[in-house]
Amino acid sequence: MTTWEYLTTPLLIHNTAAILNNWGKKGWELVQIVPGPEGGLVAYFKRPIGAGDANAGLGAAAQAAQQFEEA
Repeated sequence: MTTWEYLTTPLLIHNTAAILNNWGKKGWELVQIVPGPEGGLVAYFKRPIGAGDANAGLGAAAQAAQQFEEA
């Protein structure tokens, strides 16, 4: 059975394609884009959890948060 890890990240409207391509290159599949609670858009991604890679989503989430803060 496949197990999944998930990631959410805000999308900056002027840089949407670059953000989506960046996560896609890292193996994340876009599941859905929804309006954010404070405006803007939020993207939901998933990818299979690899053997010995159970905490990879934590690092990706931290990277996403940093990317958003720098913008």
